[in-house]
Amino acid sequence: MRLLSPEQVTDVAEVFRLLGEPNRLRIVLACLEAECTVGEIGEALGLSQSLTSHHLRLLRTARILRAVRHGRHVAYAIDDDHVRDVLRNMVAHFTEPHDHARDHDHAHEEEP
Repeated sequence: MRLLSPEQVTDVAEVFRLLGEPNRLRIVLACLEAECTVGEIGEALGLSQSLTSHHLRLLRTARILRAVRHGRHVAYAIDDDHVRDVLRNMVAHFTEPHDHARDHDHAHEEEP
């Protein structure tokens, strides 16, 4: 993996900070498989249209989501496959069965 410049590290950290807000993460996950409009996102997540629009603006600025125009309507989609892959991998990581007790036991075995 190539090293990032200080500016790139700041940009990546900002993306993770944005996704650290639960409503923004829920919005991004709602757009993971299909394009969604502001109204669809707000209704599905129980958020007002103005709050949804605010979050979408931040997510677009960070290049996490992109706006897709369909005539008079605008839908939002994951910006590219890199973002989609990171999100899918994180969801898989946290939804797959995992035995934390076993990992805890092995950690103690390695101690001197």
